[in-house]
Amino acid sequence: MKEYFDLQLVMTNRKIKESGINPALGYLLGLLTLVLLSEYIFHKTEFAKYVVILTCLSFQFRLSEKHRMDFLLSTFGDKSKYKIRVLENIIVCLPFASILTFKFLFLEAIILFLCSISIALFSFRTSLNFTIPTPFSKNPFEFTTGFRKTFLIFLLAYALSVIAINVGNFNLGIFSMLLIFLITLSYYSKPEEEFYVWVHADTPKSFLMKKMMIATKNSILLTIPISLGLLVFYPTYYDLILLFLLIGFLFLWTMILAKYSAFPSEINLPEGIIIAFALSFPPLILLIIPYFYTKSIKNLRRILND
Repeated sequence: MKEYFDLQLVMTNRKIKESGINPALGYLLGLLTLVLLSEYIFHKTEFAKYVVILTCLSFQFRLSEKHRMDFLLSTFGDKSKYKIRVLENIIVCLPFASILTFKFLFLEAIILFLCSISIALFSFRTSLNFTIPTPFSKNPFEFTTGFRKTFLIFLLAYALSVIAINVGNFNLGIFSMLLIFLITLSYYSKPEEEFYVWVHADTPKSFLMKKMMIATKNSILLTIPISLGLLVFYPTYYDLILLFLLIGFLFLWTMILAKYSAFPSEINLPEGIIIAFALSFPPLILLIIPYFYTKSIKNLRRILND
């Protein structure tokens, strides 16, 4: 079991080194980013504690994916499998529980800790045996595959928007709309095979523009039920609703450009830190978008014909 965690540490250090950062500095920057983001979220929304809990649990659900649990069972045996999973979830839980404790949310921290241990004892399927229809065509594969994996979160977001309108809580309505954007951002976290970029008869500029236009159109399709509901029931806040929509689109474009600035590798620590700082101070995004755009164009020239 010790060898397993030693291997995970070596693999993590290697990924950080590949991004050109010393591992010790990488961990420090990651911790600093987490602290700054948590402070920003707690400053901006009353639902910050739920965001912290849901973020932690989402990581842990991924670790409990059935194929991964089956691998641990076949490699280490039943008893060691559960020990590994409990330790993994505790390691993931500690930073988030520390944030809640620092904010004097002791009950929430205890609940998160207990949920983390409980989740470690179960496995979850991330794929279903039937095909969920989507409102998208097959071309934007990011939205088609992503929607099928996260459709339950969309139901949650729409339910939150209905609750927000019924109880007169405008902030909850904005949170539900931003939750939609947060989900769509995750669709661009993993790169596709290089071949699926090479087959496009586009220049780097037209390829990026096409990706961004498709993402914008599909995001509008997903957010329009919430945004229209907010505009109808909170017409005096139309400027704030449109502002948050614009911020959502800007971060979506940033995520797409960040993906192709690192392509064919995954978005790594440097890109992640830049995006995190943009989340902490949104005006920075006006400088970050041109930076990622320039880097993406340069990166795609070796794959696409300019």
